[in-house]
Amino acid sequence: MEIKNTPDSHFDNLSDYPFSANYYEVDKDLRMHYVDEGNGPVVLLLHGEPSWSYLYRKMIPILVENGYRCIAPDLIGFGKSSKIVGKEHYSFQSHLYWLQGLLKSLSLSNIHLFCQDWGGLLGLRTVADFPDWFDTVMVSNTFLPRTGIEASPAFLRWRDFSQNTPFFDCAGVLQMGTVNTIKGDVLKAYNAPFPDDSYKDGAKIFPALVPFDDHDVAGEIPNCDKAWGILEKWEKPFLTLFGDSDDIMKKGDLFFQSKVPGAKGQPHKLVEGAGHFIQEDKGEELARYLVEFITGNSE
Repeated sequence: MEIKNTPDSHFDNLSDYPFSANYYEVDKDLRMHYVDEGNGPVVLLLHGEPSWSYLYRKMIPILVENGYRCIAPDLIGFGKSSKIVGKEHYSFQSHLYWLQGLLKSLSLSNIHLFCQDWGGLLGLRTVADFPDWFDTVMVSNTFLPRTGIEASPAFLRWRDFSQNTPFFDCAGVLQMGTVNTIKGDVLKAYNAPFPDDSYKDGAKIFPALVPFDDHDVAGEIPNCDKAWGILEKWEKPFLTLFGDSDDIMKKGDLFFQSKVPGAKGQPHKLVEGAGHFIQEDKGEELARYLVEFITGNSE
């Protein structure tokens, strides 16, 4: 198995990303990078594809100023974390193993989870596996597959594009999923983890790993159904913050609100002017919603 690490020089002088690098070796020679900023109750920030912890650069300072400790990992294959060459080395289970290994190593408890895109699939499965770790859950532009849920036409188009395009431009994907025009230095930062195409296998394969009834990769639907069994009894505070301009995840917020008991009576928001990568479009606004939600549900 060939492992590559993006040279540190690719991350020099990134716009608005002053955070120190931290690493955990999840397997031999396979390291996971994470941001660890601030002190206080833990807010775990999980990104999706093809982004990395840079996506949270607008939110982390506000959360830290309000007395929280922010943990923002880069999933394996993304950001400053190691990249494995070969799409066959990535799976739903491997990503869970890597992420949960990091969280166990940090001995985190009373976590406030914020998750988007694949960060939601991994985060919600982790909530179901270790419910005692978490105090609140905040989901944004994400979902968790289950029996009977069909892929939306928008997602199928995205999956087809990701698996067949001859040139997978990670920064371009970020721009397609935002309402605002992303500046050149920020686009450069989103492409920084990927010096060439050989670093992109983890990013490319992610859409094809999402399980559905007719596309149940590695038999994950039963595991997702089991997780839904936990979520449908989840009474701790649960908040949805979806973007009004995200066609792929449209109405996913309403599904969560109807299924998760802890969502009842919470201040859910459909954020105006926000696309799929809502953290890029409305990061500061999201951070304020998180602070209000956590504070409002503190004992």
